Amino acid sequence: MNIQIFGSSKSFDSKKAERWFKERRIRYQYIDLPSKGLSPREYLAVKQKVGFEALCDEKSKAWEKHFMAYITPEAREQKLLEYPELLRTPIVRNGKEATVGYCPEVWETWE
Repeated sequence: MNIQIFGSSKSFDSKKAERWFKERRIRYQYIDLPSKGLSPREYLAVKQKVGFEALCDEKSKAWEKHFMAYITPEAREQKLLEYPELLRTPIVRNGKEATVGYCPEVWETWE
């Protein structure tokens, strides 16, 4: 397995995801989403698996701050790449598989 967790230190779900993998002694790579972000290719791979709507954190303060509800879908995608705080966390990848949020029932099938 090649697990990557894209998370935020302020996200409780990111901490829970890390704990879930640690408890099972599954090695993973943690990437701090606010500082590193997602590369365009990583973004496209995750979007293809989970869909655009699943990636958007519409409850975040950043969503309102960047007026995401009022811009076109193309502009939204560009903003997601520019401002990683607009993404839901954690984003967990295992090769070509991906999940958004805390999804231990899916991760168990990866083992």
